[in-house]
Amino acid sequence: MDITTRTQADATIIAIAGSMDATTVADFDAQWKKELDAGATVLVVEMGSLDYISSAGLRGILMLAKTAKAKGCKLGFAGMQSMVADMFKLSGFLTILATFADVDAALEGLR
Repeated sequence: MDITTRTQADATIIAIAGSMDATTVADFDAQWKKELDAGATVLVVEMGSLDYISSAGLRGILMLAKTAKAKGCKLGFAGMQSMVADMFKLSGFLTILATFADVDAALEGLR
């Protein structure tokens, strides 16, 4: 899995690509923890290049959501491919997490 981070419109964007599973979720966890510890107040996870997410990856997403809420950070997920969107739907995440078509829509929706 590849992870890149950038700032856009005073928000932190974490873009993930490849597969998020038991062997790669620790890298994702380390990155979002670093961003929240640095004081991020708006965080968008860009998932357009994420091809696969396992149950371990979903647990990582849930931990991010809980931690972001506790720290008062607005959180959104943008640009999911169909497989990832299906996993979010099956897990019930679509009803508890803010999802958007793309990063620009997320930034607008989270403001």
